[in-house]
Amino acid sequence: MTRVAAIDCGTNSIRLLVADADPLTGELVDLDRRMTVVRLGQGVDKTGRLAQEALDRTFAACREYAAVIKEHGAERVRFVATSASRDAENREDFVRGVLEILGVEPEVISGDQEAEFSFTGATKELTGRDDLAKPYLVVDIGGGSTEFVVGTDHVRAARSVDVGCVRMTERHLVRDGAVTDPPAREQLDAVRADIEAALDLAEETVPLKEARTLVGLAGSVTTIAAIALGLETYDWQVIHHSRISYEQVSEIVNGLAHATHDERAAIPVMHPGRVDVIAAGGLVLLAIMERVGAREVVVSEHDILDGIGWSIA
Repeated sequence: MTRVAAIDCGTNSIRLLVADADPLTGELVDLDRRMTVVRLGQGVDKTGRLAQEALDRTFAACREYAAVIKEHGAERVRFVATSASRDAENREDFVRGVLEILGVEPEVISGDQEAEFSFTGATKELTGRDDLAKPYLVVDIGGGSTEFVVGTDHVRAARSVDVGCVRMTERHLVRDGAVTDPPAREQLDAVRADIEAALDLAEETVPLKEARTLVGLAGSVTTIAAIALGLETYDWQVIHHSRISYEQVSEIVNGLAHATHDERAAIPVMHPGRVDVIAAGGLVLLAIMERVGAREVVVSEHDILDGIGWSIA
């Protein structure tokens, strides 16, 4: 066994997985898995730069993670950075800060690489199940982008498009520096129009409608699943591989889109860092389900983070 540490730094959150990995089978045994909402992508869509306060929040989380990695004695560390740091003019400030704190340079990966990691992490456990038809369509709804991957045992086609819960919220649901409470109909229509245009782009290279099983990843999807399951506290083991119907998703997303900030914040399983962006993330999921005709989404708690971990093994 090799003890590995995988870090996934996205637009909205940074996550850590420390696990024992079998280099022959790629099996991972979790030792520590955690997530911190740092909103690294704050304002990037508008300014093209990483805000200093966003960098400060991210570096604080990196210091916490460095202590956890040292405590567990991880032998190999891989830090992968995605959408926000790909887009930013000052990403070298981010790279230097991470290198100083963790001793590894963040790999600012392409959207296609991100899609491959997400697919591997999400589907490795599904192989061999006869109740889920192939090919899979894996959708990873992040803060700045959404990855679409179609494949069976291997990736067949992938595309990353620039719609995510943070980007859509900042672009369409913010007025006078604050998220509209609740959003107006024209704002929600603008979000939906952007998502539909992104789906058109994705379909140029990824045969979305050929998929037989939709697998959904990341916080927007898992939060909607937790609400659908009626959980009072967030329990990843209950959420992992749950199957949420289109009707449930539609009802929940429409409710979130028309709720006030306080109403969303009062939902027991709602992470404080998702209160303002969950409606946009939910609209992405709903539009995908309608585009591909999916009657349900299989929710996976294993995603790009696990794909990074397996890549180290």
